[in-house]
Amino acid sequence: MMSTGIQYFIVTEPPDYLRHSHAGRICYSIYEYRASIDFAQKLQVFMLGSLAPLYCEMDRRCLEEVSGCEAALLLAVTDNSERLKWFRDKDTLRRALTLCEGTEVVVEEGGGQLNGIIRFIGSLSQAAAEEPLEATFFGVELQGEDKGKGNTDGCHDNERLFACERDCGIFAPFCRVRPRDSDSSSVADSEPPSGRQTQMPVPGDRVTYFIEDYCCYGMVLNVQEKDGKHFVLISTDIDATGKTGEVEVPLQFVVVGEYPAGWSMHDSHDTLYLVDILPKCVSPPLTGSDLIALDNVAVEEKWGMGVNSLVEVSLGTGSLYGIIRWIGTLPGRQDVMAGLELEEDIGVSDGTFKNVSFFQCPPRRALFVKYSCCRPDARFLSEGAPKHSVADREIQQSVEKVDPVAPVSSDRVARVLIGRMKGIQGHCNSCYMDAALVSLFSCSSVLDSMLCKSIEPQDAAIQRTLLHDIVNPLRSEGFVQAMHVMKLRQQLEKHGYCHSFTTEEKDPEEFLTVIMHHILALDPLLKLSAAGKVQESYCYQIFLEQKRGLLLPTVQQLLEHSFHNAGLKLAEMPSCLILQMPRFGKKFKMFDKIIPSLELDVSGLLLEGPQQCILCGKLAQEECAFCFDESLFSQTGFKVFCTTCSLQVHSHPRRRSHQTTVLDLPEGYAAQGPPHSLTRDTLELFAVLCIETSHYVAFIKYGAHSHDWIFFDSMADREGDADGFNIPEVRACPEVAIYLDMSPAELADQIPRDMKGVAKRLFCDAYMYLYQSPSMYLYR
Repeated sequence: MMSTGIQYFIVTEPPDYLRHSHAGRICYSIYEYRASIDFAQKLQVFMLGSLAPLYCEMDRRCLEEVSGCEAALLLAVTDNSERLKWFRDKDTLRRALTLCEGTEVVVEEGGGQLNGIIRFIGSLSQAAAEEPLEATFFGVELQGEDKGKGNTDGCHDNERLFACERDCGIFAPFCRVRPRDSDSSSVADSEPPSGRQTQMPVPGDRVTYFIEDYCCYGMVLNVQEKDGKHFVLISTDIDATGKTGEVEVPLQFVVVGEYPAGWSMHDSHDTLYLVDILPKCVSPPLTGSDLIALDNVAVEEKWGMGVNSLVEVSLGTGSLYGIIRWIGTLPGRQDVMAGLELEEDIGVSDGTFKNVSFFQCPPRRALFVKYSCCRPDARFLSEGAPKHSVADREIQQSVEKVDPVAPVSSDRVARVLIGRMKGIQGHCNSCYMDAALVSLFSCSSVLDSMLCKSIEPQDAAIQRTLLHDIVNPLRSEGFVQAMHVMKLRQQLEKHGYCHSFTTEEKDPEEFLTVIMHHILALDPLLKLSAAGKVQESYCYQIFLEQKRGLLLPTVQQLLEHSFHNAGLKLAEMPSCLILQMPRFGKKFKMFDKIIPSLELDVSGLLLEGPQQCILCGKLAQEECAFCFDESLFSQTGFKVFCTTCSLQVHSHPRRRSHQTTVLDLPEGYAAQGPPHSLTRDTLELFAVLCIETSHYVAFIKYGAHSHDWIFFDSMADREGDADGFNIPEVRACPEVAIYLDMSPAELADQIPRDMKGVAKRLFCDAYMYLYQSPSMYLYR
């Protein structure tokens, strides 16, 4: 069973009863099950290239299947009869599918032949809303003596598709473009590789089969004949949907043996051709010893791209985006090849080529291409973005140890951090990680110890990426390209903690726990005491039942109620406290608004330590958990008393049944006499992560003034569509101070949508609060 899809056809023998179905027309059919295409005698099709959608029913025998990329190439040929002629020229069409940007070609123009280099592959205009496909043209920049013989500077209809000098460019269909060296190799290329003609498989054979242009593998269970056609029942390794099972495939889409991932199939005159999507990549079976791996730094120094570089490759179907995972040469070839891990499941393997694993990635994510066809991912290059080569960073890291750059101070925030293309650039569901990293490291050094601590050698690369490629550029330049965060995500995924770190959105606490606990082995930030036992954690999730008195709570109140309900105490004063707000999942908030507590008083939450009586200020000796909800005595939830005040409070008939507990005091402390005042143990707020509709943003408190707030969004804007890039932004948000200064009653009356600037998101969408103790983290 296959999912809904589109199959393209070319009309080869138009029936007389259809006036508009000329031979050579391209059409398509929408199907829910692939079998409905394979076995139908008549198909309902839509003709492409009509002024209005033309729908008709055609005899299946009048149509021949073409792939989507073939259909796009053929559409560029405007005359129907010419289009059919070029469709039947399989070699030219097959060769066009291998062309990529940067290829040297010969273009037929005005009866002559001009030399040039392909600079663009794609449509000259967007497809009409009612059509799923547009013609693919080649944009060629003329070279040498042929400069000036063209008719464009790379623009079409006032849109720049590539750049060249005036009259030095040409847009042409595939039938007028061929590789410059194709004359010498056309005979060899047109012949099928040795031993790759079709042969009848038998049960037990290992086979390669093709479904919707995907190359799959399996073992033959049976071969059956139905209505004069042969079908092969195959036990699949991993099918096109990423699952195992059984599939029945027409014989013409099955080849005995296992051929390299990355081949596509074309059925022509009963001969089965296997064609690599890139030029001349035919090679014999490989073994591990055949591979000559190249030094990554040397490759980067010479060409500017190395392992873990974000790149794009232009093919006839458009641009593919991915990360280089392997660079090397194959036996018998001088071309340098690159193994890519693609962003989407449109590859052909899991990093395996001819049964040899060159790198590891999820199934259908790997693609092997010529290194010369790769170029830096343009989505992450902009005029305002600092440009640092990966080679420079690798060389620097190998010769010197770099210490963390100091956090951005309050007087440097406006100059370094605020603006567009500032912060961390988001990409592919990275907002949770972007917001967490900016919150933790942009203006605070509370967790800098994990950037420099000694760790296991296998984890050093992750620590190095975090420090060299993310934290230091963020603090010194105010900007981190998405490629560096993607590199960190790939490294985490490679360590096996989660196989979807590069694709799916995670919770910030999941990322922080992996990085702090599993990778960097940081000592737990939080030590909680419950019933005499100490529990350790990195984050604290606030749990509590909704209460009438907490309709508009402060963070202080939420934390106290949560500790009270769970019977918890802090075993020691934390240097950093990460609090998750009470929610029912990401979408359902327990409170419409939460008031940020700029200072968190944890004196009453500590298991040990002197405290003051809430009534007289003397040394407290008792605590009453039953008086927690008594707002008569103090605003704090925890009520501690000296012996005298405790007797007076509990002499009231309503409180006579209360049972108090004796506070733990340091040995000998009481002998020093009751103090008149004690220093309160407090934590200061330095960042807040917020979430709305599954998108994370961050607020950072960077200075002592009430208006010293900035707001960060890693995907605040976007340049381009699917092939574009996100624009991160950091902006000042002093309007937050207006609402922090309001009384609870005033704040409760505020309508969220009418709140100024981004203040609504801080008060209504808070997900995680980050607190620090400047006096404590100096010792941790």
